[in-house]
Amino acid sequence: MGLQWSGVNLSVDIKANSIAELKFDAQNSSVNKFDQATVQEFRKALQLLAKSEKLRGLVLTSGKSAFIVGADITEFGVTFAQGANAVAEFAQYQLESFNLLEDLPFPTVVAINGFALGGGLEVSLACDFRVLSEQALIGLPETQLGIIPGWGGTVRLPRIAGLETAVDWICSGKHQNSATALEAGVADAVVSNHVSNDALWATATSYIEQCHAGKLDYQSKSNSKLQALDASEEQITQGRSLARSNVLKGRGAFYPALAAAIDAIFEGANKSRDEALAIETKHFAAVATTDEAVAMVGNFVADQALTRKARNWAKRASKANEKLAVLGAGIMGGGIAYSAALKGTPVIMKDINQAGIDLGLSEADKLLSKRVKRGQMTAETKANILENINGQLDYDGFKSADIVVEAVIENPKVKQLVLAEVEQALGDNAIIASNTSTISISYLAEALKQPGNFCGMHFFNPVHAMPLVEVIRGEKTSDEAIARTVALANAMGKKAVVVNDCPGFLVNRVLFPYYAGFAGLLSEGVNFVRIDKVMEAWGWPMGPAYLADIIGIDTMAHCEIVMAEGFPNRMAKPEQSPMDLLLQANRLGQKNAEGFYIFEKDQRGRLQKQYNDAVEAVLAPCRHTHTELMDEDIVARMMIPMVTEMARCLEEGIIDSPAEADLSLLYGLGFPNFRGGVMRWVDTVGINNIIAMTEKWQHLGELYEPTEGMRALAHSSDGYY
Repeated sequence: MGLQWSGVNLSVDIKANSIAELKFDAQNSSVNKFDQATVQEFRKALQLLAKSEKLRGLVLTSGKSAFIVGADITEFGVTFAQGANAVAEFAQYQLESFNLLEDLPFPTVVAINGFALGGGLEVSLACDFRVLSEQALIGLPETQLGIIPGWGGTVRLPRIAGLETAVDWICSGKHQNSATALEAGVADAVVSNHVSNDALWATATSYIEQCHAGKLDYQSKSNSKLQALDASEEQITQGRSLARSNVLKGRGAFYPALAAAIDAIFEGANKSRDEALAIETKHFAAVATTDEAVAMVGNFVADQALTRKARNWAKRASKANEKLAVLGAGIMGGGIAYSAALKGTPVIMKDINQAGIDLGLSEADKLLSKRVKRGQMTAETKANILENINGQLDYDGFKSADIVVEAVIENPKVKQLVLAEVEQALGDNAIIASNTSTISISYLAEALKQPGNFCGMHFFNPVHAMPLVEVIRGEKTSDEAIARTVALANAMGKKAVVVNDCPGFLVNRVLFPYYAGFAGLLSEGVNFVRIDKVMEAWGWPMGPAYLADIIGIDTMAHCEIVMAEGFPNRMAKPEQSPMDLLLQANRLGQKNAEGFYIFEKDQRGRLQKQYNDAVEAVLAPCRHTHTELMDEDIVARMMIPMVTEMARCLEEGIIDSPAEADLSLLYGLGFPNFRGGVMRWVDTVGINNIIAMTEKWQHLGELYEPTEGMRALAHSSDGYY
């Protein structure tokens, strides 16, 4: 019957059997998404289809490797800033389109060939049948952005898969594979990856033919989504109470979207479709305008920009990194080797003794074994990956290495000696990157004949779990070195942030003022357990004492020395540093089971922290006074030094933008996602209010004094965003 209608992002083609194909295939994008243009074209296409009197059915397909990745999140900011009414109108327009799809007078099937997330799944739920390829991944990740599904997800998913599944999928925001979708009743069929895309189409159209043959009743399936769930008031009340208890425990205050999602699901459960959709829209509009949603959507948009920037850096590299060498094994070197080999990069891992190599290989083996145990890979795949890591005591094969990551002891003289030595073993075009956490890259480069081929590549511990990699530019670092190092980080699945050289670079430079605030509180008699609880209640995943135990007290004490030398006016160590006192008592933190806390294994073998008052005698020399402080004072004393130091980093050009600065703390330290980041927090609280906080504590020194840039913002209507 020929082509019926075509837009920029989708088309309608009426086939000879009178089955229409509505294909999403954005011409100006690598993925399909529901941006404003696509939303409008979709409405036009549905209106056209609704008028047809000869159609026997409709199949939704994709011309991309994914179906639809969701809404265009970059468009959210403008809409959300206009208030709840604008957000409700935004949702209502698309809801009307999805209702139009659901109400078509013939069977509808969606053929999901890849990702169907957010709005991509919501449009699929509006169809009568869902056919998935084996590789398809579906989900409703909106709560991870501080919002809830706003295009019918809280209404249609419970009617298709039940209340329990809807709560789980929506509140977790996790991707669901095709097998899980089939078991939940969200998928009607799964087509093997080993067959062609034509088979996905054939399966989808077979459902339409079965409807016309009387073998399938699509109308009853469609009608069931228009009506209330078959559940009593008591079941709904109890289900809602249980969901709130399970989901909101410890998180509800930080993530209001979770409560809103649960309320939308259960309030709409015993209502008709249209009544339930109105309830969803009410909750969606309310939560979309919260500070948490603004922060989390902002992080998502910033992350996409950071990813594009990293890809653009990698494109500038003159050659690929086909082989990696890691200098220094152990747990850190093993973690780096594992992360590279996991993604297919062959690795040489060198150490000066066999014990170090054994420890590095053991770390890689342990991490791979966990993947096998969780069903994420086979034992055969694990063995192949381990074969890609070659542990050795000499420089054999280094001549063919494209890039070397140095991960030896954090000592500047030792690092310089090792760097000069390894340079002699490499080809002229090889890049060397130091995994130093604090030592100046420009200083380390003085030992090298080709300092242009050298930069920093700071991984965070544990390497396999922490997404951030700081790529540090020294005074003589070339763009080629940055490009190749960023390319390696990309290949390892890391988030690369390019920063300029200074003591501590970015993350540690702003972390240690935070710890200076911590030391000041301890000196005034505030118990570290209380400080941890206050900062965790503020949103940090762990308080400063617990985090120091995780990092290692010896590492913290060493970094304090480096930072004090780099910034003596602001970061000078107190005469009796808490870290030094613990170190002198051989309390190293988790690594020897005694730090601020003591650590004992639970029944599953996991270390659990416990408070033991024996540590009070160790810390006694650092306590000089006793000050009564409110919880908000503790937060201010901890956070203001981090704010002022980050402001200095931005003003000095250590980092390019507030968004990159915030993502660095999010990915490197676990900064509370719902607050967006330290500079987003400043904007949320208001720069004038932040400066008012500093005035109360300015007598404590330079770390509590606002920068000139902060004062300039305070006299304007601007913020950091």
